[in-house]
Amino acid sequence: MGFSKENEQVTSQALDSKSPNNQAEPGRVDSVRPASATKPYLSVVIPAYNEEKRLPGTLATVLEYLEKQSYSVEVIIVDDGSADATAGIVQRSMAERSEQPNNCELKLIASEHRGKGYTVRRGMLASKGEYVLFSDADFSTPIVDVVKLLHWLEQGYDVAVGSREGQEAHRYGEPFYRHLMGRVFNSLVRFVTGANMQDTQCGFKAFRREACHDLFRRLKLYGDNARTVKGAMVTGFDVEVLFLARKRGYKLKEVPVSWYYVGGSKVNPLKDSIRMLRDIIQVKLNDLRGLYRDER
Repeated sequence: MGFSKENEQVTSQALDSKSPNNQAEPGRVDSVRPASATKPYLSVVIPAYNEEKRLPGTLATVLEYLEKQSYSVEVIIVDDGSADATAGIVQRSMAERSEQPNNCELKLIASEHRGKGYTVRRGMLASKGEYVLFSDADFSTPIVDVVKLLHWLEQGYDVAVGSREGQEAHRYGEPFYRHLMGRVFNSLVRFVTGANMQDTQCGFKAFRREACHDLFRRLKLYGDNARTVKGAMVTGFDVEVLFLARKRGYKLKEVPVSWYYVGGSKVNPLKDSIRMLRDIIQVKLNDLRGLYRDER
């Protein structure tokens, strides 16, 4: 199945990290070396908005782990129009790695600030891996848990959803109000969309390549026409992805993972809860209007 391809430029050189505000040019894709003709086994998509404080540590940890694996990997950082040094941090890491041949290719995609839903979608559609994982930039779920998701994809499932619920899942340090918000929201998701999942919002999900591109190109809430926004914007795009996956007959597996509360969250409990509620209602309305009918 085809998908829309955005106007992007691929280069083999890192951008100058001393450019104004360390910001990359929107619409541009950079990597430390030309893309291989062979598809990577795994793509890791990381949306980032003003992550200059957390990204250096998390990116180093992720790359260190992935470079020890026997398979090939591409790591795609999608900069959501950050106003800080987020892009510069990635560019410097790319430059440092350019003389060190390894199994892991690091890429940077610069985007206008359109929010997490659009940013994740952009990275997922740019991915080339046989399997594609997206994770929040803080990696509240450690990268080592990717093996749990890959196991089920290799068993024939199309989507493996990291879950903070269930007997084998572990939460560490989460404030009570955050947990309560999550449970209330998930109950609303199940009521409105019929999704039979305990946790739709954990930012750690993996897809078979075909399912990834098919689903993300069909998103309506934060697609190509998504507007630019001000400030951090947390959305319910996960709900639309999982709703479409279920509607299109893909095999989904909810997989218990470990999850660590990381301070400095950009979540605004009131504002983001209202926006996410609007999103799940809009998904249901879109379905009733026939907007998710099969497209060839």
